[in-house]
Amino acid sequence: MPTPNALSMAELPYHFGVRVRVYPSTEQKRLIKRNSDASRFVYNEMVAMNRELFALRQTKCPIGLVIQRIATLQERLKRPATGISNIHGWLNHPDFDADMKANAIKNYRAAWKNFRQVHRSGFPQFHKRSARQSYQTSNHYQANKGQPTMTNGSVRLLDRHHLTLGKIGRLRFAGLPKWLFARTENTRIGTTTVTMDATGAYFVSFQLGSTQPFVTPSSKNGSQIGIDLNLDNFLTDSNGNTVANPHYYRQITGKLARAQHKLSRRAHRAKQEQRPLSQAKNYQRQRLLVAQIHQRVANQRKNFLHQLSTALVKNHDLVAAEELRSKNLLKNHALAMSISDVGWRQFLAMLAYKAQLHDKRFITVDPRNTTQTCHDCGFVMGTADTRKLTLAQREWDCPRCSQHHMRDWNAAQNILSKGLAVIA
Repeated sequence: MPTPNALSMAELPYHFGVRVRVYPSTEQKRLIKRNSDASRFVYNEMVAMNRELFALRQTKCPIGLVIQRIATLQERLKRPATGISNIHGWLNHPDFDADMKANAIKNYRAAWKNFRQVHRSGFPQFHKRSARQSYQTSNHYQANKGQPTMTNGSVRLLDRHHLTLGKIGRLRFAGLPKWLFARTENTRIGTTTVTMDATGAYFVSFQLGSTQPFVTPSSKNGSQIGIDLNLDNFLTDSNGNTVANPHYYRQITGKLARAQHKLSRRAHRAKQEQRPLSQAKNYQRQRLLVAQIHQRVANQRKNFLHQLSTALVKNHDLVAAEELRSKNLLKNHALAMSISDVGWRQFLAMLAYKAQLHDKRFITVDPRNTTQTCHDCGFVMGTADTRKLTLAQREWDCPRCSQHHMRDWNAAQNILSKGLAVIA
């Protein structure tokens, strides 16, 4: 098997991501903010140059000044990191991470690539300034340091609770899982992201790569299951089991509404007194409170989804689910809040990557008629002078075979059948 130093990060067969909470000093917070602002500036410069180039190319008259400007922009876009830094000299300040600019440009190009491949993602837009901060840096290994590990790169672990980061220096962090810290010598660190969320908490996210699997695959038992995601319950599986919907967001809507009303009043007062919101202490204190409420709900939902997705993947060799497009479902304003609250897309994404980690199979199937089809005889409601089932009809009898169905259980069975047909 090839050693990690013989392969690039992309060529390594196994990848894993981990995020740790860090506790920077006041000076380190200043450096993180400067690098985050500079990263956003570089990204926005790329957006501005390409938009200007597109607009100039629409000019029908071959004006010399326009032709010259097009040539200048094209030349600058060949080496954007140098071109932007030459015009904006402050980007050469020693506070800035050299890899920060390169990663901002790479992210812009990745956004265009996603737009060309999946038009739903939208073309790159300007990044607005917000309460959040984020920038990316790369990890570099020296040839004389031997095999790349988590402890000998420019981004490296010093011990169980300390790491070092380019330009930032030594950072204390909450710690890594024991099993991950035990394998630092056969794992390397790739792209590293430093973030601050809306509540003021700082995190460092590592992209890890290795020639050995990060998770020991669970033993296979031949179990296969289909799951139907719905709003009545979070999900119903093909065995008839249901998982209740926790409704985390709905539980705090009253508290959140009161906090947001208070925030709105403080913003209005600050504007009346002609004070910038960034300097209005009462507004910032209330903004932090609102952000903490949102973050608490997000953490509760994520914990619930992690536990459920892990249990499904470990206990079943095949998990089949319907392919959902939340963006389309959210157009139904009567159900938009309930759909956003359950986190279906996040749940399906967790199932996908966990199935890969545990060497299991996860597939999504076309949801068309899964709720309208009788699993026993295949009759489809809405045909042969019958009406389609409405959302309010949770139980129904098949007009052909008279079989009584629980709507969600029947749908889960149909989803499993479709999944088995795909892999057959």
